[in-house]
Amino acid sequence: MDTQKKTNDFEQTLSEHGLWLEREAARVLQINVGWLCNLSCMHCHVTAGPTRKEIMTRDTVDRILDWVDENPMAVVDLTGGAPEMNPSFRYMVREFKKRHCHVMDRCNLTILLQEGYEGTAEFLAEHQVEIVASMPCYSPENVNAQRGNGVFDQSIEALQLLNRIGYGKRDDLKLDLVYNPNGAMLPPDQKALEADYKRELMDHFGIEFHSLYALTNLPVARFANYLRQRGQFEDYMALLRDNFNPGAVAGLMCRDTISVDWQGAVFDCDFNQQMNMHLGFEGRPLRLWDVDLRRWKQTPIRTAPHCFGCTAGQGSSCGGSLT
Repeated sequence: MDTQKKTNDFEQTLSEHGLWLEREAARVLQINVGWLCNLSCMHCHVTAGPTRKEIMTRDTVDRILDWVDENPMAVVDLTGGAPEMNPSFRYMVREFKKRHCHVMDRCNLTILLQEGYEGTAEFLAEHQVEIVASMPCYSPENVNAQRGNGVFDQSIEALQLLNRIGYGKRDDLKLDLVYNPNGAMLPPDQKALEADYKRELMDHFGIEFHSLYALTNLPVARFANYLRQRGQFEDYMALLRDNFNPGAVAGLMCRDTISVDWQGAVFDCDFNQQMNMHLGFEGRPLRLWDVDLRRWKQTPIRTAPHCFGCTAGQGSSCGGSLT
């Protein structure tokens, strides 16, 4: 059963616990710069891949920059697809850094080794961009099963490259890794898993990094299709509901993040983008350059059953577990 057609029992669950979602001041601008990617990962919630044509144009980038000039953001979080494949990627990094934003790049690692993207790692270091890199396991079997054959070896090579130029070793070159479960399960304890990652990657490959983020796979897009094909969708939704953690609600990313798609439309999170749950009116998306932050703060946060993924177990956000 499609989550969009299901009754929104997430709101009901919040109410039963005496909770509600209220916005805080906008701190993070997360920009999905397009769905073009050199990989087609099983868990990808935007169904990114090498054939996708949805790419943010320079004109849209400039309109976003103009808005940031009037509405300064502490953090700009660039995601995709592979953000580096957007032709305006380096332009965006330079311009946001000029505006004193802390810039994050959600990197799949393998793109750093691909022909045509030589020097990307050095460019990111030059501009002190924080790298948040997908690394779903420290063993090749799990990584290759989730992301494709050969991806593990390429990821290790890219991490070693990043270490050589200072990432993971210097405080100003932050390197964080992202873990996603390989299937219909919740992630394990983030702190314990981080210790395992640090030990295994150092012992076998000499790799250092700062933090590990353990993320729950949300039942949208490609991962939802994966679950349905195996007859696991309803069981997974039940797992998420049964593990609802009221302590995770206060840290949900939708409270202080503005999520923008490749066309400039505004959402509460990158997952709502894939459900077409925009913050517009009468079916028309609201564009970032039309956002008044005072009105935005009073706008209700849109939720649906897939939101149970962010509140299950330890909780899950773009910055890892919440409790």
